[in-house]
Amino acid sequence: MLKKNKVPLSRRVEILSLFQRYTEGLSTLPASALLMFLCKEQMELTANKDTAEDLIDRYEIEETAVESRCMTFEGFLRFMESKDCCVFNRSHKTVYQDMDQPLTSYFISTSHNTYLTGDQLVGKSHLDAYVSALRKGCRCLEIDCWDGPDTEPVVYHGYTLTTKILFKDVIRTVEQHAFEVSAYPVILSLENHCCEAQQQVMAKYLTSILGDKLLKSPLDHPTTGDLPSPNDLMYKILIKNKKLKSQIRREDKTEESADEGEDADADDEDEDEEDDEYSIQFRAMFWSPRKMGSKNKHCHSVKFNLVSLNGTDQKEKVALHKDLSDLVIYTRSVKFISFCHSRDNQNCYENTSMAEKKARKLMKSSGSSFIHHNQRFLSRIYPAGSRTSSSNYNPQEFWNVGAQLVALNFQSPGLSMDLNNGRFQDNGGCGYVLKPAVLMSRERNFDPNTSYRYLKPIQLVLKVISGSNLPVIKSRNTLDPFVRVEIHGIAFDSRSKSTHIVKNNSLTPHWDTDMNFSITVPELCLVRFCVRDQMTLFKSEFVGQYTLPFTSLKKGYRWVPLLSRQGCSLDPASLFVLVLY
Repeated sequence: MLKKNKVPLSRRVEILSLFQRYTEGLSTLPASALLMFLCKEQMELTANKDTAEDLIDRYEIEETAVESRCMTFEGFLRFMESKDCCVFNRSHKTVYQDMDQPLTSYFISTSHNTYLTGDQLVGKSHLDAYVSALRKGCRCLEIDCWDGPDTEPVVYHGYTLTTKILFKDVIRTVEQHAFEVSAYPVILSLENHCCEAQQQVMAKYLTSILGDKLLKSPLDHPTTGDLPSPNDLMYKILIKNKKLKSQIRREDKTEESADEGEDADADDEDEDEEDDEYSIQFRAMFWSPRKMGSKNKHCHSVKFNLVSLNGTDQKEKVALHKDLSDLVIYTRSVKFISFCHSRDNQNCYENTSMAEKKARKLMKSSGSSFIHHNQRFLSRIYPAGSRTSSSNYNPQEFWNVGAQLVALNFQSPGLSMDLNNGRFQDNGGCGYVLKPAVLMSRERNFDPNTSYRYLKPIQLVLKVISGSNLPVIKSRNTLDPFVRVEIHGIAFDSRSKSTHIVKNNSLTPHWDTDMNFSITVPELCLVRFCVRDQMTLFKSEFVGQYTLPFTSLKKGYRWVPLLSRQGCSLDPASLFVLVLY
């Protein structure tokens, strides 16, 4: 139960002050006084006498105190340094949300170009990238598929010098690690550039390697009337790709639709990404403008969208092989045209992808319509092609309109991945987080750009009291630390405040700084604690951070764990704070 072996002096003094406030001159804390502390300071409103006595049994080691149902200061200190007093709500460490809603009702942890370990132009592709993403709770992985030698499809970032890995090895890796940390469904988002012959090989690998884990047909009795729920699809892997238009019976009439591979609306994210002018210029540097030839007779219908040196391109159209098409059940990729078109024509099992620039434009001009669209359909947002260094956008702006599949470059640490990791540590880290009611109401026209005017804000009061055992940057012997607290939510709620700088103190910096935040949509907010080292007057460096949903924030006196830039624990480094709202 111990968080650390040795508590810094300042933290010990702060906790001793709390202890003495409730002992009223006695040397130990009676169970009744401990209960009062839990209710009044920690806001544990469901606590009762049994709760207090259970804490004494768990944290007190002095037998006479246990027998008299009291807690010594050392026991109280162990309790205050335990996970029971962490700022993150422990009950949210396991799956606690309703998992019987349609897939559209959840934020889903999503990776972009999952195979890459570096940049988008010359970076290395590696199977470990898939393992890492899955172990972080990612539930939607991207696989860019291209024709390889000896009829072996390969995975890499097309038209670049990124290295290649075999498609079959990717699928084997997914099969081995898909459900290590979460039982809920994995979506394989295929960006398919292969000829029909190699698509058939892909389908063969998917079925033979994934076996019963692969969803091959619709469920007989889904628990919802829309898309199936995460519970319906536990331990299943879904294929997200384009699909041949099948025979559809409407009013006892059957009509055969055109092959989507040759149809004008056959599209996924490729067109939008290729439209990015910056991406076109870079791809032209790395790829010949000549049309690729193929010796395979099955590839006659494939035309590759190659970028010519003068900036024009020839349209890529990939005819789908039936075997691969048949594996697409609930996640068929279609082109986004407009919200009105989707409302009138899109089926619940069809989803769209769009680049961040297009999504941002729609978010700003039609926020409410975007939210209503995402109540019915899955939307995937991906980074602009110009992000060749694998940088990320801020995912919060697209969660604000209910986009489920907000894809990030998992290999790139920083603010964006901190927010993603913070969002998805909720609900047991299972990779599925239920969207708040404000995004799911079909009667209410919520718009993150304007609705704040009509909402009553709550007041979040944070006192950043102190820090302990902060890691020292190698090039320096000490720190000049300060803490920046950031609120990430709708634009009106997003802001940050900082403590003052404490000079030359990494072990026990003391700030005792009050911060007040007015928040109109707390259920969408993330709170980020970031410790920085003031290097010069205008320059500071990252030391550690911790991000969590506002809805997982515990009230009272709490300690905040700190994580490195890569998301690893910096224990025993932590902050000590008081949270009120």
